[in-house]
Amino acid sequence: MTDRDVHLPVAAQPTIESIVDYAQTAEAGGYDCAWLPETWGRDGVTVLSAMAERTEEIDIGSSILNTYSRTPAVLGQTAATLQELSEGRFRLGLGPSGPVVIENWHGVEYGNPLRRTRETVDIVRQVLSGETVDYDGEDFDLSGFRLRCDPPETPPPIEVTGMGPKAVELAGRFADGWHGIMLTPEGMAERIGDIERGADLGDRDPDDVQVTAGVTCCVLDDPAEARALARQHIGFYVGGMGTFYRDALERQGYDEATEIYDSWQDGDREHALELVDEAILDDLCAVGDPETAREQLEAYEAVDGLDAIAVSFPRGASEEQVRQTMDAVAPDA
Repeated sequence: MTDRDVHLPVAAQPTIESIVDYAQTAEAGGYDCAWLPETWGRDGVTVLSAMAERTEEIDIGSSILNTYSRTPAVLGQTAATLQELSEGRFRLGLGPSGPVVIENWHGVEYGNPLRRTRETVDIVRQVLSGETVDYDGEDFDLSGFRLRCDPPETPPPIEVTGMGPKAVELAGRFADGWHGIMLTPEGMAERIGDIERGADLGDRDPDDVQVTAGVTCCVLDDPAEARALARQHIGFYVGGMGTFYRDALERQGYDEATEIYDSWQDGDREHALELVDEAILDDLCAVGDPETAREQLEAYEAVDGLDAIAVSFPRGASEEQVRQTMDAVAPDA
């Protein structure tokens, strides 16, 4: 069985209460994990703490905490603390994000994202072990300290993001899990091949790497409105969030990705959205009426090696639209 997670909305929500309520709704609906992204709104750690205290069974995870704005040691401390607070239900999602956010919001040089992620994971593991941290890397050089509280009896898994084949291969070599987005079922199958190759290089069993596909979902009484929200979401990410999502679409054979990006960058967002056609929405998303959305999710569930689908929502969706979608595609629906 493929797990059904929920990726809580990336857009700003009215209150922390509303985000926690999403997590409680997901728990009641049978979702396996509630993932919370951290962008440039509320900090993720504080909200994850509230989610941990006010849920009982559902896993909670960060998706993602970036590897630039916090040191690896702080990320390790955070993971240990949230694992304690959640009584063993925390999953640490890490990733480099992209230069648009890291340099323009955090004011930090982006650097080598693969190396940064690898070194961060290595150090976080040392922190969580409770042993003295001694690490001599290219980005980080640490020595002489250990976690001052008891380490978690069961360390939380460390799951990473990555878009390109090399990044995914690296995840197969060293991470406990990998999260992919902006991928069709066929594109996800290709990236799972990268996971398997990386696991082989690291002398690991690929089954030990939890593979999660983030899928944009929107199920409304008006299917056309659901598709319009998904179209705007895809256009924004391909056109406005750096080149990673553009490149991911191009690798999957969507030559129009470059024109979407260029049009958005040139300020012609109307044309960019026109290029996000019906075929792209059908291939990348689960949107429309409930039956159609469930069929599109089943196409992902059929991918060999995929362990979980994380239901995500268009950035422009309202609270009511998020809840309607969450209920429509819930495991217990």
